[in-house]
Amino acid sequence: MEHPGMRQVAHEINIAVPADTVHRLIAEVGNWPRIFPSVIHVEYEEAPEGEERLTIWETAPTAAGEPRCRPLRRIVEPAKLRVNFQHLVTASPVAGLGGAWLVEPLGENTSRVRLLHEFRAAADDPGALDRIGAEIDRSAVAELAALKENAEREYADAELTFSFEDTVHVDGSAKDLFAFINEANLWSERLPHVATVRLEEDTPGLQTLEMDTRAKDGSVHTTKSYRVTFPHQHIAYKQVTLPALMTLHTGHWTFEDTDQGVAATSQHTVSLNTANIARVLGDTATVADAREYVHTALSTNSLATLNHAKAHAEGRR
Repeated sequence: MEHPGMRQVAHEINIAVPADTVHRLIAEVGNWPRIFPSVIHVEYEEAPEGEERLTIWETAPTAAGEPRCRPLRRIVEPAKLRVNFQHLVTASPVAGLGGAWLVEPLGENTSRVRLLHEFRAAADDPGALDRIGAEIDRSAVAELAALKENAEREYADAELTFSFEDTVHVDGSAKDLFAFINEANLWSERLPHVATVRLEEDTPGLQTLEMDTRAKDGSVHTTKSYRVTFPHQHIAYKQVTLPALMTLHTGHWTFEDTDQGVAATSQHTVSLNTANIARVLGDTATVADAREYVHTALSTNSLATLNHAKAHAEGRR
């Protein structure tokens, strides 16, 4: 039964992408870090049959944008192109919050996305309802705009977003490899290409990493990433200050036990910023040139880090 103090709002946007594709981007949460700017990482948790339980790590909608995590319950209805959701934890003055994503085909390559919310305030305070509604309006408009921009970019040119990985096989332990990557505060001492590091971990397992790294030409550039750690197997991250050639950079460090030791892997997903290709690589440079340049630069640093981690882990055997 609907609560008498519940308020409902709806927002919508048209997207020049087929409805099935848009629904998949929403339904498959592995897409979220590259589709929604605030999302760092999403994990599936154990859930009752017929529903999903997620933990979402994201940046808070504040000026500081500090990282946080929250649980979400979902029911995905593919036949209806619908995803229902409910926030399992809310902060005052929100007493309850849920809603749905609905995707409607408008044509072969066009769809309408509706984002529905229903919410209530503690003590059914009308003033609090207005404040909650204003915040939901702001976030819904931003989420729909991000979905439109990123879905249309990927659909228009699949070459702009790509993933790759590098793997090093280590005769050591996953625990020692994880520790090397997790202890990024020591990288300026352990990695020649890292000049300075600033690592914060106010919440265990949720890190803010800023570092200055040296390129082959001697130049130094600053990066900032949010990282989510899962001892001793996995670290997920999202870079939030990006070089000129990228509009997105997410990745994972994984450490998998094998019969030969441990497979240590660095995985990257990147979206290219086409507006800067000519400025960075020259007027004749192509998207393929930019892909190769970014791939080479990221792989070079990843493999350097992995090989130092390998030496560290094997030295501790």
